[in-house]
Amino acid sequence: MATPTDNRLRRRAQAFLRRTGRGYAGTHDRPLRGYLAAMAAFGAYTAGWAAAVRLRGRPLPERPEPRDVLLTSVATFRLSRLLSKASVTSPLRAPFTTYVGPQGPAELHEEARPGTGKDTVGELVTCPFCVSVWVASTLTAGQLLWPRATRTAMGALAALAGADALQLAYGALVGRTTDG
Repeated sequence: MATPTDNRLRRRAQAFLRRTGRGYAGTHDRPLRGYLAAMAAFGAYTAGWAAAVRLRGRPLPERPEPRDVLLTSVATFRLSRLLSKASVTSPLRAPFTTYVGPQGPAELHEEARPGTGKDTVGELVTCPFCVSVWVASTLTAGQLLWPRATRTAMGALAALAGADALQLAYGALVGRTTDG
């Protein structure tokens, strides 16, 4: 049962958060509570992976191997764009976004839907930079728990990124030779 002191502290904390939000956002709509929830979720997600690694008793490497950093970077880039922009993954984003139109080869422009929590999740799932934090953490944990399977999957994602670059280069080359 909450005491009068507890209620008073809760009301003061809520008032402080409202003032802080208004002072920060000004005339803009910034879902700070949603961002705070997303940060807490990421912290819990990362702690869960860390606990799984610890329970498995896997030793942490002295330092990351440069080739693993490069492979993780390329795989993170490709998987982040696949999750946040690809047409084929739009059903995953649809509950939190609104379709605006195409954006580049095989990619979509979507906007976050307004609403409790949907705006924050919508911003997260349409932002490849935001998604990449989650993807890099997942791939890193995967390398610690299932190194062979994770490296195989990352190799496939890196090959896909290379194929994408070649498709774009080929399209630009064809465009140059047929337009000129």
